[in-house]
Amino acid sequence: MRKHWWKALTVLILLYVFWAGLINPVPRLPLLHEAIRNTFFHPPLWIAMVILLFASACFAIRYLRKGRPDDDLISVELANTALLFGVLGCLTGSAWAYFTWGALWPNDPKTNGVSVGMLIYLAYFVLRGSMNDAMSKARISAIYNIFAFSVFIPLIIILPRLTDSLHPGNGGNPGFNQYDADSSIKMIIRPAFVGFTLLGFWITQLRVRIRRLEAHFDEQDDADVNNPVKEVYATKDLT
Repeated sequence: MRKHWWKALTVLILLYVFWAGLINPVPRLPLLHEAIRNTFFHPPLWIAMVILLFASACFAIRYLRKGRPDDDLISVELANTALLFGVLGCLTGSAWAYFTWGALWPNDPKTNGVSVGMLIYLAYFVLRGSMNDAMSKARISAIYNIFAFSVFIPLIIILPRLTDSLHPGNGGNPGFNQYDADSSIKMIIRPAFVGFTLLGFWITQLRVRIRRLEAHFDEQDDADVNNPVKEVYATKDLT
């Protein structure tokens, strides 16, 4: 149980975020109204995605330094989970934009930067799928992963702040903290950042364990094929 305390914490935090995010009173801001409740889901998903991508790039660097296949496995699964969170972030953001700005995908630097960044990471998975040699796949994709993260951050964080943007805190727009005098948003959104990030690492851990089991069974199947005598005795024992 001591090893899994953070999983119980994740469940408790997310239960609180979903309950309080939908029930608790929120500031009545012009244009946003009840749509402001998406603050508890959309930004935390993006923050969790960025943290997972950063961790994926770190494991890619670690693979290039030490050459351990397990580091490559963890790196790609972190990127997989991050992409899932990115899709969820796009869906919640589109719903929010529709009710706030009147368009599912407005012509905004941040939304456009996110779409380009997502395409860059989709190309990462296409690159991995196009190569058969395991070592070359891991090495080249690790280099690409580091490059993708170094491009993704300016696209979604730096460039939107240098031009006009609809998003709060970008392009001269005030952030939500200016309106949140009673901390009704902070008391929910801060745990949401932690909860969704921990959920991302939990999903990644499960995916890594599945991939390790698949690799283990594949090795056993290859060993049985290469050793037919062992396979005959194993079949005989079963009968």
